Amino acid sequence: MKSNLSLRWNLENIFSGGSQSEELVNYIEEAKDLLDRLAQQMAPFAEKQEQDQLVKITDTIKQIEVHIGEIGAFISCLTAQDVNDKPAKQLVGQRNQLAAVYQKLITKFSFALSRVNNQTWEAWQQDESIKPILFVLNELRDQAREKLPEEQEQLITDLEIDGYHGWGEMYDTIVGKMSVEWEGQDISIGQLENKLNSSDRQVRELAFDKLEQVWQNQADLFTDTLNHLAGFRLQTYAHRNWDDVLKEPLTYNRMTKQTLMTMWETITKNKPAFYQYLQRKAEQLNLDKLAWYDLEAPISQETKEVSYQEAAEVIVNQFGSFSERMANFATHAFEKSWIEAEDRPGKRPGGFCTSFPRSKETRIFMTYSGTASNVATLAHELGHGYHQHVMDEVDQLNQSYAMNVAETASTLAEMIVADAAVEAAETEEERLLLIEDKIQRSIAFFMNIHARFLFETRFYEARKEGFVSTEQLNQIMESAQKEAYGDQLSSYHPLFWASKLHFHITDVPFYNFPYTFGYLFSLGIYAYAKSDKENFAHFYDALLQDTGRMTVEDLAKKHLNVDLEKPDFWQNAIDLCIADVEQFLTLTNK
Repeated sequence: MKSNLSLRWNLENIFSGGSQSEELVNYIEEAKDLLDRLAQQMAPFAEKQEQDQLVKITDTIKQIEVHIGEIGAFISCLTAQDVNDKPAKQLVGQRNQLAAVYQKLITKFSFALSRVNNQTWEAWQQDESIKPILFVLNELRDQAREKLPEEQEQLITDLEIDGYHGWGEMYDTIVGKMSVEWEGQDISIGQLENKLNSSDRQVRELAFDKLEQVWQNQADLFTDTLNHLAGFRLQTYAHRNWDDVLKEPLTYNRMTKQTLMTMWETITKNKPAFYQYLQRKAEQLNLDKLAWYDLEAPISQETKEVSYQEAAEVIVNQFGSFSERMANFATHAFEKSWIEAEDRPGKRPGGFCTSFPRSKETRIFMTYSGTASNVATLAHELGHGYHQHVMDEVDQLNQSYAMNVAETASTLAEMIVADAAVEAAETEEERLLLIEDKIQRSIAFFMNIHARFLFETRFYEARKEGFVSTEQLNQIMESAQKEAYGDQLSSYHPLFWASKLHFHITDVPFYNFPYTFGYLFSLGIYAYAKSDKENFAHFYDALLQDTGRMTVEDLAKKHLNVDLEKPDFWQNAIDLCIADVEQFLTLTNK
């Protein structure tokens, strides 16, 4: 790998000129033309469903998916890298308009498919051009049958632009204007959040207090955005006669409620083992109990800063021990400047990986400051990127995989790097620090994410009764955190509902449990990897390529021969995490 890697990404080869790009303007016009073509093709198909029309329509849909994916990813990158880029914010409106027009046409398509009688549909399925995308087409048929009449669904899509999605954008606008004064300088929220990893408790406490204050200053506005987002969803669900708020996220994630509940029940049963870790960590930090801002604190003052170059080399080397193709992908991402990692003000907080279907490239966004957590995030996002890299080889309509399996690929990549670091530790203290970093991820997925799930479940129940105040939101959140963490902390984060972007995302509600699913599912894959490294690369690519064309239960049965609706798989995965805790307890028992 070359030295002197850039910490800033290159977007110029996607569309030159940034938010003023003429290339982008022209590509948006191409997308509009394709949408017009699809509308023209849809008119006769909606009236009289014929097989030759279906083939033409799916071909146009694939082209539109590429255009809208490329445009949406580019605009997301622009708004993330500079929250003050006003032309980029204006492009968001165009992106959303394209997406809304497309969604309306897909809705019309799904209703037309649902009107094809079963006998005709059975015959169509024998067509070689239809067979590869049959899962997706059947999914569209089934979903149409569970919605309102077509005209009403189209109206909902229209109203979403300035209603539902508008409230999500309002949240982004508010956050984009937020900054914090630190040691005489204005820094971004993301930069301040990185200070929660400091080995100095006074720094962590001050950073947390400043974060709480800045979120509190805008809390009433965030209360409005969250209430209106939930209100829109609940009204839509009520008109569709959906009585379970989990129906939409479960359908989106292609999983059953039984799988979800079995996962949480198995986690809850095993939490006492992790309480021991929290108690021991408090002892290591000379505290009676950990505060919220101590959860990510290093247990030693001797924290090692890892340069971006070092992180890149470690990640590539460890990926290579499992899959040469995975290592080559990561090398390419680093060397071609696909990663925006610079620690500077003006960036939005958080991290993400986004894909460009036309260019067959990805871009990763984060703020890198040299911590072990940053290295993990970098590996995590590269895992997402590799997933899409493998998916580029399958039919465009089979590339739409849900969040839970997306988080599987990212978490596995993170785990590969973390485990390798533990094995390569040169001293007992270094080994302890690295094991503790691994356990922190278990705590995040089993407790932090569980608190988010509990909060969102209870918030929706409260929202059914009317507007939920800021004070109520704080109470619901703190109660959820106390339950999820077994009341093991001395203080909590009641404003977490305001600070966490995921509660305000309009793509899908319950942007939480898929993370935990992905974490535990990836542990099952990792166990396979360690037992058969020789065949892992082929096995892994095949599994990833199936993530967009089957349910997670079928995916697990086909590739791992396990039943996700039963506790055995989840227990075996959690046992691997408990082994880390036991090792931590042994190393600190002095």
